[in-house]
Amino acid sequence: MVAWFERYLHRHLDALRLPLWSAPPAPDHRGPIVVYCNHPAWWDAALIIVLAGRLYPERVSRAPFDAAMLARYRIFERIGAFAVDLDTPRGAAQFLAAARAILAEPDGMLWITAQGRFADARARPLALRPGVARLAEIAPDTLFVPLALEYAFWDERGAEAFAAFGTGTRGVDLAALPRAERLARLEADLTATLDRLSADVISREPARFRALVSGRKGVGGVYDLWRRLAARLTGRRFDPAHRALNGKDRGP
Repeated sequence: MVAWFERYLHRHLDALRLPLWSAPPAPDHRGPIVVYCNHPAWWDAALIIVLAGRLYPERVSRAPFDAAMLARYRIFERIGAFAVDLDTPRGAAQFLAAARAILAEPDGMLWITAQGRFADARARPLALRPGVARLAEIAPDTLFVPLALEYAFWDERGAEAFAAFGTGTRGVDLAALPRAERLARLEADLTATLDRLSADVISREPARFRALVSGRKGVGGVYDLWRRLAARLTGRRFDPAHRALNGKDRGP
């Protein structure tokens, strides 16, 4: 399924990019990991699947999923999602019970869209749900890592997807804080990671990033066929990327 979602990203997005400063936790990190992120778009689930599969293939990754949505997209249940009713106390208890079991394993890994709803990447405050802060109590040996997600259109037809990991915090350090301060710390760390990523996205400089997945370039159809023929007739190598037109950015 990771390969399938990579192909899906390749067909529909220009790239999945990580800034050069982003430092995901080492795959051989000893102990469970919680990766908590913002939730700007439908694409988030696909990005998380690819990130988990490419960066942590040896770990068993799990993720809570809104019960109503999981009933519509059963495919996610087969690849690690578990149902949570986001709007009831029973759902909160389900989430904590499932998280306790997952994080009891030394290689357990939990990915959480911690806002629990779709929200623009620029919206502040992030208003994370309190459940993510409770996890430090039940699994203090866990590393909590912020993950910033954002999307933008640059020079190509498809959108760019961006993901950036921030600095992780030990669960034992979070557990020592009162719950309100603990949640505020998690939110501040994710906000800082989002702000730093956004500055790189605004720059529109691909050199600031590495591409984890590259998508199709060009417009396609008759337009790119004509460009390909023109390049062949003039002895030039054909590059479908918009940025490659005459070696510089060009308008339509």
